[in-house]
Amino acid sequence: MRTRQITASDGVRLAVQEHGDRTNPTIVAVHGYPDDHVVWDGAVAALAERYHVVTYDVRGAGHSEAPTQRSAYGLDQLECDLAVVVEEVSPYAPVHLLAHDWGSIQAWHAVTGDRMRGRIASFTSVSGPCLDHAGHWFRSRLRRPSPKRLRELVTQLACSGYIGFFQLPLLPELAWRSRLLPRLLGTLERLDPAAAAQPARPSLSDGLRGLALYRANMLARLGGPRERRADIPVQVLAPTGDPFVSPALQTDIARWVPDLRIRRVPGGHWLPRTRPDVVTRCTSELVEDVEHGRQARPLRRARVGGKRPRCADQLVVITGAGSGIGRETALAFAEQGAEIVAADRDQTAAARTAELAGLLGPQATPYAVDVSDGAAMEDFAKHVQTELGVPDVVVNNAGIGVAGPFAETSVEDWQRVIDVNLWGVIHGCRAFAAQMTDRGEGGQIVNVASAAAYLPSRTLSAYATTKSAVLTLSQCLRAELASSGIGVSTVCPGFVHTNITARTRFVGLNDDGQQQRQQAATRMYRRRNFTPDRAAREILRTVETNAALTPITPEATAGLVLSRLTPGLLRAAARADLTPG
Repeated sequence: MRTRQITASDGVRLAVQEHGDRTNPTIVAVHGYPDDHVVWDGAVAALAERYHVVTYDVRGAGHSEAPTQRSAYGLDQLECDLAVVVEEVSPYAPVHLLAHDWGSIQAWHAVTGDRMRGRIASFTSVSGPCLDHAGHWFRSRLRRPSPKRLRELVTQLACSGYIGFFQLPLLPELAWRSRLLPRLLGTLERLDPAAAAQPARPSLSDGLRGLALYRANMLARLGGPRERRADIPVQVLAPTGDPFVSPALQTDIARWVPDLRIRRVPGGHWLPRTRPDVVTRCTSELVEDVEHGRQARPLRRARVGGKRPRCADQLVVITGAGSGIGRETALAFAEQGAEIVAADRDQTAAARTAELAGLLGPQATPYAVDVSDGAAMEDFAKHVQTELGVPDVVVNNAGIGVAGPFAETSVEDWQRVIDVNLWGVIHGCRAFAAQMTDRGEGGQIVNVASAAAYLPSRTLSAYATTKSAVLTLSQCLRAELASSGIGVSTVCPGFVHTNITARTRFVGLNDDGQQQRQQAATRMYRRRNFTPDRAAREILRTVETNAALTPITPEATAGLVLSRLTPGLLRAAARADLTPG
């Protein structure tokens, strides 16, 4: 790291830190309140391997000087400070801005103004809106209220109460000196599941001096109408659990930013500190796009504006995709613009699904894998991540059928159905949930169970046990992964006409008996005529709504209702062998 002092336009000395090779594209990172440049340490370490990274302590913070006049902290002066730093560290090429909290507020002022036009190549904003945009946001919800807008307004007003407190004389200073505010900030940071055990401890001097930022700018900028447009690529990283800036306030800005990307990131306010890996990756993707035209799929997905299919630029992985519900689900997602990975034990069937999906969507890749093989599933997940990236949706659909009396179901039968129906789902969840969590931008896992998960049957003890386990596993994972923004859904089909009936093993029967039962089951499902494409549409809807449990087919829906209202009646029906088999 190289450090030096740069003199601002009004004589204030600013402490500047430089990292990495100066011949690489320059990223200037601006910290917020009550932080200093150290908030970027985690991100800088990774970014400096590829870029020239510059951080600096804004006036009044860290090792920079602190003017005593409140007017010296106005946005115009902060913009001048940024301009001076940019001219010193990158005099011949535009820089890429990365900013957080109050750093974002002052960066927005520069990005939407004329002074630094042509000197900024891109802007990544984290938890800090343009004050002029924020003022319009508040006024628009008061002028044109709706239930949704009023909810957003009330939520943000609750988040913004501290701003009014900071306008008061003496009390904010007292809260800092008594350590009340630092303790409160530490508590809020600890609520973020990604936060370290020990939150950062802001210095008393930074906290006291930075109050001038609020007193010099907030009331003046939020009140009047100003149209400030950004003419450069902008991406907003909007933490979904930010206690100060709601996602709605940060993201409703398309009218001022024609070239906008929005990425909702699970986490709290101090994302640069708690998830520097996410900040680093997202920033690098935008810089690479601007510098070299290499637009990553997640960046394309985050683009705002234009008419696109609802699943455009999503990567969807589907197991058991060689036929039936799996194949139709692949085609349904492909038709909506998703990139498909069609996995199946049968390589030929997977290839055929990928071929059909490729005719409807942008790209489809087949993969042969046995979901019951944990090592093979790990290799599959690593291959997908390396070649295509982290999936946005995973549908664990592969399954087999086993029917017949419990006493005649062999250990081998139990082992096989558990390996595929339960372990296959476990392997899929383990491999891909870890990738989604590490990526830090959420995702969706859909586990295909069955109405047998909640409907007792005297002939489906093994099959129903595995499907019940899948349902319970999904409910547990849904609770566990919610803080990472990953939804986990269970879909429970009833009678869907697929080839599973032709492959179901009916225990206790010879080959002729097996064939007769398979043919009878197939005829019954054919008469029911609920086709796999209808089930696929329900899966697509489940992903869109992040539904916890979706029964597919009317009998599955009726069975779910009865299982909750009259379970005794269902048990009696099972004894009489009247439940679906």
